[in-house]
Amino acid sequence: MLSGWSITLIAAAYLGVLFAVARYGEARADAGRSIISANVYALSLAVYCTSWTFYGSVGRATSGGLSFLTIYLGPTLMLLFTGVILKMIRISKVQRITSIADFIASRYGKSQLLAGLVTVIAVVGVVPYIALQLKAVAASVDVLFAGDRHRLLPWWLDSTLLVAAVLALFTIWFGTRHLDATERHEGMVAAVAFESVVKLLAFLAVGLFVTYGMFDGFADLFARAAASPELARLAQPDSARAGTWTALILLSGLAIIFLPRQFQIVVVENVDEAHLKRAVWLFPLYLLLINIFVLPVALGGLLHFSGQAVNPDTFVLTLPLAHGAEALALLVFIGGLAAATGMVIVETIALSTMVCNDLAMPWLLRSTWLQGEKGRDLSGLLLLIRRIAIGLILLLGYVYFRAAGEAYALVGIGLISFAAVAQFAPPMFGGMYWKQGTRAGAVAGLLGGFAVWLYTLLLPSFARSGWIDDGFVVHGLFGLAGLKAQALFGLSGFDEISHSLMWSLFANIGLYVLVSLNSRPDATEAGQAERFVDVFRYAGSATDARLWRGNASQPQLVALLERFLGPVRARQQLAAHAATRGLADWRELPADAGFVRFAEGELAAAIGSASARVMVASVAQEEDIGLDEVLGILDEATQVRAYSHQLENKQRELEAATGELRAANERLREVDRMKDDFIATVTHELRTPLTSIRAFSEMLHDDPRLELAERTRFLGIIVGETERLTRLINQILDLAKLESGHAEWTSTTVDIGAVVREAMASLEQLFRDKAVALSGEIPEIGPQVQVDRDRLTQVVINLLSNAVKFVPGGSGQVRVRVLPLADMVRVEVADNGPGLGADECRLVFEKFRQGGNTLTDKPQGTGLGLPISRQIVEYFGGNLWVESQPGAGATFIFTVPLPAPEA
Repeated sequence: MLSGWSITLIAAAYLGVLFAVARYGEARADAGRSIISANVYALSLAVYCTSWTFYGSVGRATSGGLSFLTIYLGPTLMLLFTGVILKMIRISKVQRITSIADFIASRYGKSQLLAGLVTVIAVVGVVPYIALQLKAVAASVDVLFAGDRHRLLPWWLDSTLLVAAVLALFTIWFGTRHLDATERHEGMVAAVAFESVVKLLAFLAVGLFVTYGMFDGFADLFARAAASPELARLAQPDSARAGTWTALILLSGLAIIFLPRQFQIVVVENVDEAHLKRAVWLFPLYLLLINIFVLPVALGGLLHFSGQAVNPDTFVLTLPLAHGAEALALLVFIGGLAAATGMVIVETIALSTMVCNDLAMPWLLRSTWLQGEKGRDLSGLLLLIRRIAIGLILLLGYVYFRAAGEAYALVGIGLISFAAVAQFAPPMFGGMYWKQGTRAGAVAGLLGGFAVWLYTLLLPSFARSGWIDDGFVVHGLFGLAGLKAQALFGLSGFDEISHSLMWSLFANIGLYVLVSLNSRPDATEAGQAERFVDVFRYAGSATDARLWRGNASQPQLVALLERFLGPVRARQQLAAHAATRGLADWRELPADAGFVRFAEGELAAAIGSASARVMVASVAQEEDIGLDEVLGILDEATQVRAYSHQLENKQRELEAATGELRAANERLREVDRMKDDFIATVTHELRTPLTSIRAFSEMLHDDPRLELAERTRFLGIIVGETERLTRLINQILDLAKLESGHAEWTSTTVDIGAVVREAMASLEQLFRDKAVALSGEIPEIGPQVQVDRDRLTQVVINLLSNAVKFVPGGSGQVRVRVLPLADMVRVEVADNGPGLGADECRLVFEKFRQGGNTLTDKPQGTGLGLPISRQIVEYFGGNLWVESQPGAGATFIFTVPLPAPEA
């Protein structure tokens, strides 16, 4: 039996392994070898699967059936919008953004007000989600420890508070050991990816145990469930809840981006935009695997615990324990712990960064105390603020759990948080694609949407637990029925999540658009709008330098960097910046606009863009630039970019045209060379018989006393050479007609088998004279094709003549096959001659080229037969080629298409 101490030791050992993985990841990053590969990045996205997924999905499936899938369909669909996420990542890299609050604030003029508002919404909205993790871990501890809990803990100590304290200490120890100027945590990402594997394996193990250990597979489990109408309903889609499904898919699709921890992993921790391509399919695959046994476990739990008061959220633990599988139960507990710790670590680190940069820093920057400590290194103070923030956030989660957590299932708590972060969607998407969106519009929209969410969802959760009066839910605020919290303005019939999401987004989007259209951005805001919306066309530092004018002191800016980044890190960054500007020593850097922008960017990575702007403004005197001037500069920059783009296009067109001209010139050179070769070859071919004719004619003319036999032999040679000369001239003329398109064709329906047999018969004596065996495999009738009969006969005779020419006398064999195929006829002429090499297979179809690849010492013939045959076959719509290897004979093959069947 599991003891409380053994479970505690194993859980501590798991956390130790997690820490070791994180340290390994950090060590690799420090050595310049990032551990974040495409697979690690995709697995780290699975931090989305928290205790909600591990425990709550089963609980949701026991009441809502397949509706639990909506929470995973949304993220899968959202990842299909790769362009949107890619743009978000690109903006964050260019602007050195460290959180979702920083993103929204930076877009709308680096507004501290907006950053603070987003941070407040994020903290308030995510606190229920953290409470969910505490509730899940506490419930799993209660199930696993059973009666041991009271022996391990004093009566006055709450186990959930202890879990919160342990998670807070671990997160502080894990995530705030030092201040990272880039706000990227490679060790954390590695640990989260490791946790994703652990929880997946644990859930698959319990799923296999229930499906195949307790039951005889899926078929048996679903058959037993089908016997009960109540359980059978769970395996069927509920069309009556289509509206709820749509709302949940939308909600979860937004959550995969706008939950602070998801933004941290998806955007801030991305080291390579190409990793997104792997995540697009690997993360949905992960979701599929971790959910494949949710419904079987839910049905198994309902069947096994029928009539018993067992919390469905704990089925993954209680089912193994009920069958004595304690080792499996321990693995499941570790899996649930991995799901909870991963979420808490990333979420609290992301939130603590936002609290530090966007709430604490603005307050500190205004305090007289900080102004009096100008020479002090503040990195330790920033770490202390973040550690305190982590503790407070977890304490708030515990308070919410005690106030309202008991009244909701795990999934219900999580959806409250999803609806809160969905309020970030309008200012985020609007800021990325709509230049007219203003800071005033974003603030109004966020306030309106947050207020509606607070009134329709969060406060009712407190009322349900009895913590506050539920009069505003039952009767409406001030007794007005139209202000009922969950039937606002008389809209009823929706579940509480869909109702709140609809009204809050309506208020948010409406206010954002209306106020933006009726407000005017300042110069900074307009500049940021340009940089965000046109990030892929953004000109970069050149435009930045033009948008800043003023006086700055290099020592003061350097001191500012050293104060927040630390001296060592600051000088490393300064040296790197100097190198980009071609300077060997950073002390030679001029205090110009480029240096000011560099300093602000480095500070933004550490304390947020809004605070960084304030800090830089404290040591640099910036001249005000009017909105019209900013817009003019941006418009000019846009025109320059457009002109540059046009120049680039023109250059590409010019390069393409140059390439075409070069290729055409090469073709002309090749044609000229071929013409010379052709003339030389024809001249050579004509001169050879003419020389012979002339020589023998002169001999007959000069010596009339030649013997009759000798005279007859000479005349025979003259006649033969004349025939050869005539044949050559005819073939040249024939080829010229074919190439010029002036050849005459008489196409009729031809029995190709009959043509081949006739050609074989016409050359039968030639084969017999050389003692070469000729055989055929030809259908008795057909196939019939639409061709010129004489031309087709010319092709077959040419191929047969070539074959008999090259095979050895006495042992030569030539075999002809006619093969009807689906839509064509294939004719093969195979011989057992010397064969051809790969180059020869190509060259034999060139004019005056024959086997042996020489123009001299070649077999009898003109070297024009195959080029003419190929021209004829291609005119018929077929192809002619040769398959051969040296020493293995050659097979000349041509195809002719069959006529299309009549409709």
